[in-house]
Amino acid sequence: MRRRTVVGGAGLAGLGGVGAWAYRTAPHLWKQYAKDRERAILPAPERPDPKAWSDRGLYAAWLGHTTVLLKIDGVTILTDPVLSNRVGIDLGLFTLGLRRLVEPALAVGDLPKIDLVLLSHAHFDHLDIPTLRKLEKRGTAVVTAAKTSDLLRVKRYGSVRELGWGERARVGPLEIRAFQVRHWGARMRSDTYRGYNGYTIEAGRYRVLFGGDTAITTLFKPLKTSRPFDLAVMPVGAYNPWIHSHCTPEQSWQMANDAGAEFFLPVHHQTFALSREPYMEPIERVYGAAGRHTGRVAFERIGQEFRLTA
Repeated sequence: MRRRTVVGGAGLAGLGGVGAWAYRTAPHLWKQYAKDRERAILPAPERPDPKAWSDRGLYAAWLGHTTVLLKIDGVTILTDPVLSNRVGIDLGLFTLGLRRLVEPALAVGDLPKIDLVLLSHAHFDHLDIPTLRKLEKRGTAVVTAAKTSDLLRVKRYGSVRELGWGERARVGPLEIRAFQVRHWGARMRSDTYRGYNGYTIEAGRYRVLFGGDTAITTLFKPLKTSRPFDLAVMPVGAYNPWIHSHCTPEQSWQMANDAGAEFFLPVHHQTFALSREPYMEPIERVYGAAGRHTGRVAFERIGQEFRLTA
């Protein structure tokens, strides 16, 4: 019997067709792939130590892009886990897509036990299947946007729950609520039915806001209550030229203030070359927006940690 090699669901003879399909779908990915395939990925500037975190208090570490490791009174959460060297279309032998500029601050093997994986939407730089497969454990719950769970191997997690806007889920002591942002959810251009969320996380005395990915919107204002958010994880990059789906740092700061956030954690920058703004411009503009309140900016470099304890 002759052995037939299968690549990404297609025989080797079909690779040309797969490649042609991928080029029609995202020609800019081919150009970016050719440009950066030999470029070295720089080490993360800092490395967090979650083993030193107590089971009391609120802790956060920025691992890169929108991947944040949170610990709230002993419960661990990982937002939009993307720890692969490249994200994009899996062609079997390689992934056609963007290569990281900076390594993740922690590899999957360095993570503590994750109680909850929180997924905002299905874009490749937010929902990375290779990373998610490495996180599959019976003790891990997943909360994701509507009509996105088909991308996961759901039976390999403790639970998988899709949320639409305004819907809630409870994971142990955590209450998760999904809210509408100004973005879109399609992974490939045709699957426009997929949802996209921001989330609020409440656990006892702590409240955290995860903005996911969004352009400027007034949808953060209704989130404000008499009880502030202790921390807002907010996107600040990829606005040039994608301003219709991504906010500027100033707009992100304003939306966090609209929601009533105390500390501001800027993400969605310094990790992938998604847009045209200079590498350090987003964080520089965050500090400009903060003005006299720069102490509210939780951190500025990948790998830094934040902690809030009573």
